[in-house]
Order: sequence, then C-alpha cells, then structure tokens
Amino acid sequence: MTPASDIAYIAFEGDRCVASGDLRMVARAAKETLDRRRDTVVLVFGSSSGPVEIDFRGSVDDVLARLPNPERAVAAEDVAQPAPRGPGRPKLGVVAREVTLLPRHWEWLAQQSGGASVALRRLVDEARRANKDKDRVRQAREAAYRFIAAMGENKPHYEEVARALFAGDAERFQAWTAAWPADVRDHARRLAATAFEQPAAPAVAG
Repeated sequence: MTPASDIAYIAFEGDRCVASGDLRMVARAAKETLDRRRDTVVLVFGSSSGPVEIDFRGSVDDVLARLPNPERAVAAEDVAQPAPRGPGRPKLGVVAREVTLLPRHWEWLAQQSGGASVALRRLVDEARRANKDKDRVRQAREAAYRFIAAMGENKPHYEEVARALFAGDAERFQAWTAAWPADVRDHARRLAATAFEQPAAPAVAG
C-alpha cells in the first residue's frame, strides 16, 4: 500500500478513487470525470487537510488557473515581515506576534538569559522536539478522521471504526473497515497507519 505521505491529494467519485497525486493532476481528473458524468459528485481530499474546495466551473484550464500555486503559496506565519535595518545581527525569519501571558509568566521570562523572546523560542523548540512523535500520531489521527467522517459515515460500522481510531486499536480498525468499498477502505487505512504507531521508547544509557 502506498504511504499516505506519498499521496498529496486524492479524488473520489462516490466510493471509487479516480485520481491521486499532486493537486493539478487530481483536479484535472476530477473535472474530466464531472464533464463526462454531469450527475455525479467528486470529492477531493488532501493527505492532511481533509476535504479540499475546488471551483469546477468552466473549462479544465479555468479550473487549473484558479488553483493555488504551491511554489508561491507560502503560509503567512512563515514569512518574515520586512523591518528597518538596525545595528546588530539581522533577525532572519522572525515574525512579531502578540502573546498574552499572566504577570508571573512575564516575570519568569524576564529573568531568563536572552530575555523573553529567546526564552519563548527555546521553550517552543524543546516542546516540538519532545512531542514530535505524539504530534505526528495526533495529526495522522485527525487526518484519518476527517476522511472517514466525509466518506464513511454511511458505511457499515462507522461508529466502531471511529472509536477504534481514537482508541489506537489498529486490529479493530482493520476488522471494522473490512466491509467498506476497497478504495475508501484502503485510503482510510493508509491515513490511519501512522496513528497506530507506538512512540519510540526513550533511550536508556548503557
């Protein structure tokens, strides 16, 4: 089975997968399917974002022209805002945002080496490293749930499948999805695979 990370987008006509791959390829295949069968419905999903809204009006070229360009679409929070250059080292990649804390938090931060901003960045980086495995499992579980909520709600044992997913019970998830249509079943299992991984055990000093 192809890993979910290798399938950026996937399109379903009913319970049948009609395309998977990058957004432009999937959108083209979805539009062509809709043009061939005007009474059908095609849903497009991102591997981590859930259902994707695509405007299918007009020609294939019209549809593709309205798609976001992944090479240009950079999340706003990842873009450093330009600021007047001053003395000292340039703050590359730093974005100013408002943070609301209690007085005791500000007092503690003020006592840290480098000041509040440096301390906050250090705490965030440490939390990201410490929770990397948990975050990956959580994100996979949420992605799988968004898919099965859209595609599996009318399928047999839907509630049992959802419970097994959030309980981390891979065996029950496999069993309850066995009766689902093959394409829906396989993609649900593909998305959920990471959600059932066990976090790596801490290294023990010899």
